Amino acid sequence: MQSIQSFCRTLHSQVFLRKSLMCQSTVLFLGYKNPAAGSKSAQSINTSSRANSYVDKDRPLPKYSKVSKNKGKVKGPLMNSFTVFSAGASKKRADMQYKPETLDDQESTPRSAKFSVPSSPLPIKEWSSLKLEFTGLKGFEEYIMAKCISNNSDIDIAKSLLNFAAKEEHGISYALLLKYLALCVKKNAISEVYDVYDIMRIKFKSLETGACSLFIKAFSQTDRWRESVSMLETIRKTVCPSSGNYRDCIKGAASHGEEMLALTLYHEMLQSELIPSDDTIQALFDAGRIIQNKTYDNELISILNYFRDNQIYPGEPLMESIKSWFESLPNESWRGSLGSISRSGHCQVCQEQMESIYMKPEEYGALKDIFLNSVIKGTDTFRKTTPQELQDFQHFVHSRPPYDIVVDGLNVAHMSTNGIRSQNLLDVVSSLASGGKRVLVLGRRHMLQHSRGWQRRHLEQLQQRADCFFLQNTSEDDPFLLYASLYSGNHCHFLTRDLLRDHKACLPDPQTRRLFFKWQRGHQLVIPFYTPGSKIILQPILRYDTILQNTDVSWHIPYDKTGVKRATFEVPETWLCLRKNH
Repeated sequence: MQSIQSFCRTLHSQVFLRKSLMCQSTVLFLGYKNPAAGSKSAQSINTSSRANSYVDKDRPLPKYSKVSKNKGKVKGPLMNSFTVFSAGASKKRADMQYKPETLDDQESTPRSAKFSVPSSPLPIKEWSSLKLEFTGLKGFEEYIMAKCISNNSDIDIAKSLLNFAAKEEHGISYALLLKYLALCVKKNAISEVYDVYDIMRIKFKSLETGACSLFIKAFSQTDRWRESVSMLETIRKTVCPSSGNYRDCIKGAASHGEEMLALTLYHEMLQSELIPSDDTIQALFDAGRIIQNKTYDNELISILNYFRDNQIYPGEPLMESIKSWFESLPNESWRGSLGSISRSGHCQVCQEQMESIYMKPEEYGALKDIFLNSVIKGTDTFRKTTPQELQDFQHFVHSRPPYDIVVDGLNVAHMSTNGIRSQNLLDVVSSLASGGKRVLVLGRRHMLQHSRGWQRRHLEQLQQRADCFFLQNTSEDDPFLLYASLYSGNHCHFLTRDLLRDHKACLPDPQTRRLFFKWQRGHQLVIPFYTPGSKIILQPILRYDTILQNTDVSWHIPYDKTGVKRATFEVPETWLCLRKNH
């Protein structure tokens, strides 16, 4: 079999459309991603029928489990062990809505998508025969090389394909060579990577971003890792390097004893507003076990504080590295254990009380002011109301005593596909208003028009049990719900199935968004299971804040357990407890 140098000599006579191929190299060839005091009976809400999707209030919520009409007992997951904000909750909801692929879906798959890669290298004649069978319009060689990447095929198969391409009329294209490079990097075939690097340096005056990224990834794992840092600097001259580029260079420097260079690159990354991945941080903590440097240790502590300030949760491998680093610190005697937090907020390993989910007065005041200014009075595109309606609502709320609970009426009415909507809403509000609770129900004006789903007698009874404000049918009710809740005070809770991600995104900075999420988890009520006529059961609110926290003798770090898919609005349930022995 010819060497890669020999069959690439044909590149001398090729005309490469390099600009058009840059996009292909970036999208197709990289094997990694580029970088992102209240009532005891309360908590959050049942969410939309699909993970990470906006709640359609005109469509009823699907039933998740059955409730006995006689006893109101839930048949299904234990309510006190899983909340709407628990890691994996949205994945469970999505699985419930999963639609298996039908026979028609399978038959509509293009024939080229079913074309398999040979299990061993082929001679040129057999490649020619396969190409005649290929039903794609063009790009046989590139298609097969892409399949080699996805199948993690043997390098020799890819080499035989390149030999075949070299004999074809158009020869080896830049895109095909770059795909081959991607496979070499994925297989950690360093010798082949060096060959391609030498060829491309000869043929081209400079390398575009896709090729540089692949070479950075490969070189950073070798004794030539400093060249990856040089390539990073080359990229910086034209564009901002990706977080993956920084990750590879940081890992290369840290693993070769250049920890301070790795830290410099890390700070440069943050200054470029790039989010470091777990394995980037893991490389820094792994290096910290080897060196005994107080300055470096302080830098690692600052990374943990960065996690707290930005509500970042490490994955399980990074958590293990953090645990090992603490346990390696000389003369400090740290010991780590894995556990969880009880519903009362105590660590089940050391019994230490975690920070409360309920906000301090100064935190609540800051959130209230920022939200009312930037979302209600500002340019919140989700408001969808008129100035007059907003003014009428503000007067309505200001002229009445503070509320204990604010209800998204239309949302709650659709909690079940069974029963009459107005009856469902009346039942829930009647339960919430028991015991003298002041309740505000937000609705739409069409609810006042008598119909099969909205019966007038139910609405009349509803207005006897709670204050009601009916918005225009086209108005977005969530900002009104949040306004009334925040204005009423820190004791007020709210009930809706909407997870309010859009409004959280409108807030001006990460610190305010973190406060909003903390307030939301401590104030949003959940009715996890509902059947018309059954007892209304609210999911209890967790009393603690799921955030990295520490004292002089302890660290408690929530982390993402491997295999649990957590949406951005969910929090982990697994914790690392670190204690310093005296």
